[in-house]
Amino acid sequence: MSHPAVTSPLWDEIDITDEKSETLAAVHRTFAGDVWFRFRHKPASVVGLVLIAFILLFAIFGPFLSNHSYAKQELAFVNIPPRLDLFMIGDDAIYVSRNLKPIHVASDGTLLSALPRIEENLAKKVTSYDFNGQTVAVDYSVRPARLIDPSGTPVTETVTVHNKTYLLGTDKLGRDLLTRLMIGARISLLVAFVAAFTNLVIGVLYGGISAYIGGNTDTVMMRIVDVVATVPLTLYVILIMVVLPRDSGITSIIIALGSVYWVNMARVVRGEVLSLKQQDYVHGAKIMGTSTWRILTWHLIPNAMGPIIVTVTMLIPSAIFIEAFMSFIGLGVAPPMASWGTMCNDALEALRTNPYQLFAPSVAISLTMFGFNFIGDGLRDALDPKLRGR
Repeated sequence: MSHPAVTSPLWDEIDITDEKSETLAAVHRTFAGDVWFRFRHKPASVVGLVLIAFILLFAIFGPFLSNHSYAKQELAFVNIPPRLDLFMIGDDAIYVSRNLKPIHVASDGTLLSALPRIEENLAKKVTSYDFNGQTVAVDYSVRPARLIDPSGTPVTETVTVHNKTYLLGTDKLGRDLLTRLMIGARISLLVAFVAAFTNLVIGVLYGGISAYIGGNTDTVMMRIVDVVATVPLTLYVILIMVVLPRDSGITSIIIALGSVYWVNMARVVRGEVLSLKQQDYVHGAKIMGTSTWRILTWHLIPNAMGPIIVTVTMLIPSAIFIEAFMSFIGLGVAPPMASWGTMCNDALEALRTNPYQLFAPSVAISLTMFGFNFIGDGLRDALDPKLRGR
């Protein structure tokens, strides 16, 4: 009787004998390998991991590759969108901005220069500009405004190109939105990783000590957590900004998160340690004379790392949203520093005329939060001991 060849990499082919007819030899996976195996077989988790990796590279290396500064203002190129509707005068192209300012543009979409104004006729609602020694005019008596060529004829030939100078356009001060988006990513990720570090250091130790010691100590420590959790985070930021200098900006948010953001982690770790400290290996360590600190750091906390990692991953997007919200209401970074929240706030003034200014930071916030949530969902399933070996 012939046997089909085994081609799966998870199995080793063995000799078929009477003694081994019921034996299967499987490749053994370590715990880390088993977690990675189940994590990468969940498509959403892999998408989230790739997304966060791209955002990290975008934030770290993007500003070095940009030709613009996040703070430099180009008042000649204010509110320029990513796509330009150009008026063609022969081989030359002119873009008329929402502010009715004509700009000389190359055929490939590169912004060259703003045209100097000659005079403005308020009665006829026409403004004349100098274009290579000739006079062109912007007629804003009609909507949309039209361009009048040197012969006095309205220009009808138009073409749409992508803005090659500013890929995502400019804001109300002529600053490059793409560069500001990169700097905003740095701010958001900095806040996220500070929150994660705070959770791991303060929350894990606080919750672990409270649960392991127990008794009145646990009661007092948890009541402190309850008191801290009842005060809104916004109030913490406002109080901290009163104490710190006015231009502290991101420092006040970091201090506020570092002060109170660990309470949820402390509760999670406390619940895990309360369950784990009843295990036999903990009693064995006590009998052998192992110190309390060593039992906590070498036995209890490592065995609770699954829920800890998942909780940290889930709290990171919340920290990013908190930073964006604080910056949006004016409690975040100080100008001219860029943040996704401040970019959204700046875009509200021109939402109806220039919606692209709000689109970029809002999409960045959404993608980052989705990415971390996808990773958290994948880690939660991958670290679940009930799914081990599946």
